[in-house]
Amino acid sequence: MLHTVSPVFARPSVGHHWGFRVIAFAFAASLAFSTVPTPLYALYQRQDGFPTFVVTIVFAAYAVGVMVSLYLAGHVSDWLGRRRVIVAATLAEAVAAALFLSSPELPVLVLARLISGAGVGALTATATAHLAELRAIARPGEHTGRAGLIASVVNLGGLGLGPFVGGFFAQYATSPLTTPFAVFLVVLLVAAAAVALVPETVEPWDERPAYRPQRLALPAEAKQPFFGAAIAVFASFAITGLFAALAPTLLAQGLHQTGRLLAGVTAASLLAAAALGQVLFARVPIARQLRYGFVLMAVGLVVLPAAAMLGSLWLFFAGSVLAGTGMGLGFRASIATVAALAGPRSRGQVLAALFLAAYAGLVVPVLVVGLALVWVSSPVALLGFSVAELGLLAWSANRILRPASRPVPAASRA
Repeated sequence: MLHTVSPVFARPSVGHHWGFRVIAFAFAASLAFSTVPTPLYALYQRQDGFPTFVVTIVFAAYAVGVMVSLYLAGHVSDWLGRRRVIVAATLAEAVAAALFLSSPELPVLVLARLISGAGVGALTATATAHLAELRAIARPGEHTGRAGLIASVVNLGGLGLGPFVGGFFAQYATSPLTTPFAVFLVVLLVAAAAVALVPETVEPWDERPAYRPQRLALPAEAKQPFFGAAIAVFASFAITGLFAALAPTLLAQGLHQTGRLLAGVTAASLLAAAALGQVLFARVPIARQLRYGFVLMAVGLVVLPAAAMLGSLWLFFAGSVLAGTGMGLGFRASIATVAALAGPRSRGQVLAALFLAAYAGLVVPVLVVGLALVWVSSPVALLGFSVAELGLLAWSANRILRPASRPVPAASRA
């Protein structure tokens, strides 16, 4: 199928092997930028005097941007091409960085987070699919699960790097509300330029289909494992959202710890544990990874409120590592489960639907916890969050771990 495209997209300058690395770099940089404000929220809050619930609104603007973008554009790379979408998404992150640099006012912060979320929403499923396709071309004999593992580690590793970088600048930079965004603006512009040189892996359609928002098209027998996986990633990202939006508040109110770097390290530890867990358990069968993920998340969700009530920082870190490891395993196994349900022409669409569920987990629970903190203490709010999460995990495990829930390989339905 032939289609005329502009020269910059038609003649890439790097091969598929280096293209894989470039996409991984751009993906990680964009996701790191999306979480770099985590330890900076307290500085904005102190500077402008707004309450904790406003912090959750600023954070929710990002998640809403992700969800809207996933719904409207998460699937268009299946027919428009992966590279074009990734370049546009990376440039959207650069625009958000420029907005952060322009003003610390609340409306600007909300707009910057909304645009950042829109970029990540367009990027996430597209980059995940592009990495898998580039890897398959560069290393045709390699097991397909390897690319999925790398994409998932890049995703969580990037998210985990952001709070650490933000916390470092918050602690040591003379201008903590501008320096990290200036650094990321340069990095994101370089990443976008590099992505433009990467080979395309999806041949653009001669006739573009009539546009319609995201939808889910799966065989009836595949819907149960999909929705089980969707609830699993919803619960997993709810844990991520809790730490990304409210880690400084939970540490300050529940544990009386106000260090800026500590807030970044706490959020980063959860995501670093998620990425490391994926690597350590890479050779474990997917079904077993799901079981381990559910168990570790459940244990972590019991330890975290106990740590807050006892005022134990080390127990809190232990709970974050346990929950993070479980979240990483459940997230990767859910992606692998869902990726097996769709063929190449719909993989981006189905992954976008899964990430839509994941980022919904960033919005609703965090807003509820942020609102609850107006009336109850942070240990009580964390306890309520954990109880709700345990219920979701139980429901998801019941659906996705049934023998009848095993995914139907896409090849068998071709």
